Amino acid sequence: MDARTTGVKTAQLYRMDMPDHRCPFGLKSLDLLQRRGFEVEDHPLRTREETDGFMQREGVKTTPQTYIDGERIGGYEELRTHFGLAVKDEDEVTYMPVIALFAVAFAMALAIGWRMEGAVASLRTFEIFVATAMVLLGLQKLKDVESFSTMFLNYDLLARRWVPYGYVYPFAETLAGVLMLASALIWLAGPVALFIGTVGAVSVFKAVYIEKRELKCACVGGDSNVPLGFVSLTENLIMMGMGLWMPFRVYVLQA
Repeated sequence: MDARTTGVKTAQLYRMDMPDHRCPFGLKSLDLLQRRGFEVEDHPLRTREETDGFMQREGVKTTPQTYIDGERIGGYEELRTHFGLAVKDEDEVTYMPVIALFAVAFAMALAIGWRMEGAVASLRTFEIFVATAMVLLGLQKLKDVESFSTMFLNYDLLARRWVPYGYVYPFAETLAGVLMLASALIWLAGPVALFIGTVGAVSVFKAVYIEKRELKCACVGGDSNVPLGFVSLTENLIMMGMGLWMPFRVYVLQA
């Protein structure tokens, strides 16, 4: 009997489940099928020989493999496609890394502001937000400075004239953010933020709005697919603003 007569949806899943390797895509396929209401005939492949034999027999090059109503659907991504779900394109441009980073920075700023000031809506909370975002952005670049510097050279005007600037930038951004969080050595943090923000804003504006180039932004590291554009420009303008505001607040308003 099949699903048309029993009303029960069934699927067969073949996945690697060895002592030294439990295929994550096999587990994802199993979970997806179960969440879609399927009764899964799970066939874990326990050895390399068993796996190779299955692939040779079925004429496939990878596992897991899912079968529904006798039809081979394929691996995890093919299964998602079968159910009409989105499949990530490794080359697809997206703002999600930047959105996630700024959302986390904002949540941290609210938490710290509440703890320090007893209120979330304060000028200091905004300062903490920007400074935290700078630190997180710097951290993304510091994960792979070499990769960042390579992508950075595509558009940054100063880095293209003086290549070591691409290696210095992540440390400078992180340092400025940390100092602004502590409201310490603002005489150093302010000019650093103002300088790198100004150079960045001019570079982005020239590349995107004058030269009309379609590039990826190195703002969240050298392996990102974030498009260079309005978000990148805004990030640099805010950094410029902080570079001006923090020295003014510390050395003028509080003098």
